[in-house]
Amino acid sequence: MNRKNLVLTAAAVLLTPALAACGTATGGGAGSGAIVVGTTDRFEAADYAPAPFDPAYAYDAGAWNVLRQTVQTLMHIPRGGGDPVPEAASDCRFTDTGNESYRCTLRPGLKFSDGDALTAEDVKYSIDRVLAINDDNGPAGLLSTLDTVETQGEDTVVFHLKTPDATFPHKLSTPAAGIVNSKTYEAEKLRAGFQVDGSGPYTMKAEVEDNRLVRAVFTRNENYQGDIKPKNDKVELRSFADSTAMGRALEDGDIHMMSRSLSPAQVKELSTRAPEGVKLVQMPALEIRYLGFDTEAPVVKEKAVRQALAASVDRTALIGQVYGTAAEPLYSLVPSSVGGHVNSFFNKYGESNPATAAKLLREAGVRTPVKLTLNYTTDHYGDGTAAEFEALKTQLNATKLFDVDVKGTPWSEFRPAQKKGQYAVYGLGWFPDFPDADNFTGPFLEADNFLNSPYANSTVRNKLIPESRRAQDRTVAAQSFGEIQDIVAEDVPVLPLWQAKQYVAARDGITGVEWSVNSTSDLQLWELGRGVSG
Repeated sequence: MNRKNLVLTAAAVLLTPALAACGTATGGGAGSGAIVVGTTDRFEAADYAPAPFDPAYAYDAGAWNVLRQTVQTLMHIPRGGGDPVPEAASDCRFTDTGNESYRCTLRPGLKFSDGDALTAEDVKYSIDRVLAINDDNGPAGLLSTLDTVETQGEDTVVFHLKTPDATFPHKLSTPAAGIVNSKTYEAEKLRAGFQVDGSGPYTMKAEVEDNRLVRAVFTRNENYQGDIKPKNDKVELRSFADSTAMGRALEDGDIHMMSRSLSPAQVKELSTRAPEGVKLVQMPALEIRYLGFDTEAPVVKEKAVRQALAASVDRTALIGQVYGTAAEPLYSLVPSSVGGHVNSFFNKYGESNPATAAKLLREAGVRTPVKLTLNYTTDHYGDGTAAEFEALKTQLNATKLFDVDVKGTPWSEFRPAQKKGQYAVYGLGWFPDFPDADNFTGPFLEADNFLNSPYANSTVRNKLIPESRRAQDRTVAAQSFGEIQDIVAEDVPVLPLWQAKQYVAARDGITGVEWSVNSTSDLQLWELGRGVSG
């Protein structure tokens, strides 16, 4: 059913963009008092994505950035990053030396946006609900170490863990642990459509056309009690078909800021010849891109084929050709700026070594050229993806060891097909749930992994990942993470390619732009204000 100009009370913020300044738009636009944010992220309510903003279903950066504005969590990452601090809670801490029992006390006077009281029972209900629904697309796997949730009175929640997990406070800061009202969220059923509400800093109204969210207006939640101090009363977010249209809106003054995703060409242009009144801001980033493999697919089941691909790729040339200064090579699942990082792929294969690739294939008895298709999504990661895969195709075919073709598919078809194992080789990106090496390893390598990958390494799953989660001092886990990364480089269930740099562009007159998106690409609309920007 198609609906035009339907206004829903929901919480749907379009991914990482945060924009503001003076502009020329009318209606709910830049000239009406709202800070206007643009994004190329698109949200659709369809059979393949029936509940895009239900915390039990949503597990991508865009949907989570919707939820962060409206659904509260016990903990959150503070401005500037670092360890989580209490948000809906007044205090949270481990109560044992083994990191297996975690207790949170709620702030007094918490309410949902409709005025209903928020108690410990709502926290328990919300997290139990995510685990009970356990949607194939959802974030339940992120809570895999949780055993039971206990309430003690109206203001205390105790989380009993199956195994030690020092990263559990980080997990409580994600929308996977978002607190919802049992009055509007059924215990074992997803909440379909774009509606979402909670106790976060904003409420939202959304404009929908043809089952796609095109405009969202966030208004300060007067019932909000928490650690966040919003710098504005209203923010509007608009979805654009591509970065070119979004950039034109910024230059025309129709929006005040654009974030995900600026094209490589826009980053280059704005860094050298920005229009008057517009500035480009670079921020820390942890987004990664990689090739994934269905390790049971006949064409890549032989490990030597995956290893040969790892030895053949020239990351530096790829980035220089497609992304320029907007990315840097990545030789591990763990980004270089995250504790525990090791350049395992470079240490094993070097940079673009066809001779090594040929030897690997020859010793394994693999006939060449190996024919395979690299699959990518045409509309989820920005304008550079198609050019990136064409460049990979050229690189690999130049070795004469591979006969590569590429195929682009819209995200609505791509992601379901990838999870069903229909692609032997595919390209994906990862925006971490929290800035710890655990979140660049566990989601890819545990049993219920994000990729739905058949790859399993018992040493990684049963020894190294549990071992890495024991220590609250995360530097102690570096050895375990190093071993994990070396095993990944040996087995190549995934092939890391590059780590992104993160940019937003904004018009003068908007403050807080530098805080509007953090290193894990969390959108923080509450940081934006009006005034004299630097």
